[in-house]
Amino acid sequence: MAKDNVVLRFENVTFEYAHKKPLIEEVSFSIRQGAKFTLMGQNGAGKSSLFKMIMGEITPQSGRIAIDPSAKIAIGRQVIPKDELDLTVEEFFAKCFSDTEWKLGAKIKDVLEVVNLPVPPMEKKIREFSGGQQARLLLASALIQDPDILLLDEPTNNLDYAGIAHLTQFLVEYQKTCIVISHDAEFLNAFTHGVLYLDVFTKKLEQYTGDYYDVVEEIARRIEKEQRENVRLERTIKEKKDQANVFANKGGKLRAVAKKMRDLAEDLEENKVDVRREDKTLPEFQIECRELPGPVIDIKTVTLITPMGPAIKRVDMVLKRNTHLLVSGPNGIGKSTLLEALSSGDPERAVITEGMKVGYYRQDFSTLDFDRTATEALEEVMDQKSRELVFKTASRFLLPADLMGNRVGSLSEGQKALLMFARLFLQKPDLLILDEPTNHINFRHIPVIAKALDEYKGAMILVTHVPEFMADIRIDEVLDLESLI
Repeated sequence: MAKDNVVLRFENVTFEYAHKKPLIEEVSFSIRQGAKFTLMGQNGAGKSSLFKMIMGEITPQSGRIAIDPSAKIAIGRQVIPKDELDLTVEEFFAKCFSDTEWKLGAKIKDVLEVVNLPVPPMEKKIREFSGGQQARLLLASALIQDPDILLLDEPTNNLDYAGIAHLTQFLVEYQKTCIVISHDAEFLNAFTHGVLYLDVFTKKLEQYTGDYYDVVEEIARRIEKEQRENVRLERTIKEKKDQANVFANKGGKLRAVAKKMRDLAEDLEENKVDVRREDKTLPEFQIECRELPGPVIDIKTVTLITPMGPAIKRVDMVLKRNTHLLVSGPNGIGKSTLLEALSSGDPERAVITEGMKVGYYRQDFSTLDFDRTATEALEEVMDQKSRELVFKTASRFLLPADLMGNRVGSLSEGQKALLMFARLFLQKPDLLILDEPTNHINFRHIPVIAKALDEYKGAMILVTHVPEFMADIRIDEVLDLESLI
């Protein structure tokens, strides 16, 4: 393929999940070989669905998707499906190929070196890897296919600093076509050539080229300009309608003038544009808790994952109300394993004071029942069920009413994340356990969430790899797992 070849083109593509409810409408864009683009848009705008169309997993209702027939496509998924967690490493990578792949072991070794993951035993189960290690496996599963078009869906989720730095450098040097969905602005700006902007309100897509931050500013400027123009048109339309009513009431020949005024108002209505809107930012909120004396949790031991195998270390750390603990360490050392043990009240690991309400934010959202509705997911943490409060809270967390009857599993990852925070808001936990709570969260929301956690008065245990987020939260204690080895 020549460097200037267009490898991917959408021509007036419309896709809808429900009749007369399009997710995207008459979308057109083209991508040339070797280009690296960010796919940007609000939660629920259709970013992951657009990837599925490129992969051929879903078919649009109208329009045309043209892909270079010689181009191989692979996707780095957001999460590993539950039905793949019990696969061995070898089985996991074998699924990437339709036929038996010769020299699979050698290819696995090569691709794991690319994603900076030590080569494990081939019989090791996928569920035995940490969240960060699974993120690297997802990227490796795409790269092992040697694609001409690489699709990455939130690839920095669960990665530690070293992992993000390694991925960034890889994409800077990557010579093939790449489209990335991510909310990590710093990461995107290091390699992106431009932005594909999907708007959840207009159902349209626009293509921009250039520096990521410059593109974001340009989008904001155009939105502001469109809003001002529509305000001007609205004012003129009202004036013409008012004049038409006056002339119509006078009767006679003035009725013809009134008709002209109404026609002009209709013409002006057609000149109005569907204004693109930036993501709404979360309004400020507080996670409340009870004022309780004494310890909330006594952390006794931690289990570290070392090259020599698991190692149990004694820590004897007591957290009281209004104490924030940061658990740090590289991917694979046992941070998520620790949080899981703490949340369950494993007496060998920790003792949670009787009667304490525990709010647990898991990085994979597995505390949610994906078969229940979003409404039920909120109701189940409430002391007293109230549909009015459910919908009020959902709206506060940017979850529209027409979404609340949907299965949790059908929500976008960003919507699941906001649903989790809505649950914590309603639950009012005494102990808050958070494992990578910025995953899938729009960067505009992160300062608001950081402020809520900073002001939280209960006991909090936090794992995060996002420095900007961490810097905005009061941290009273640090448990560095790497220092215990």
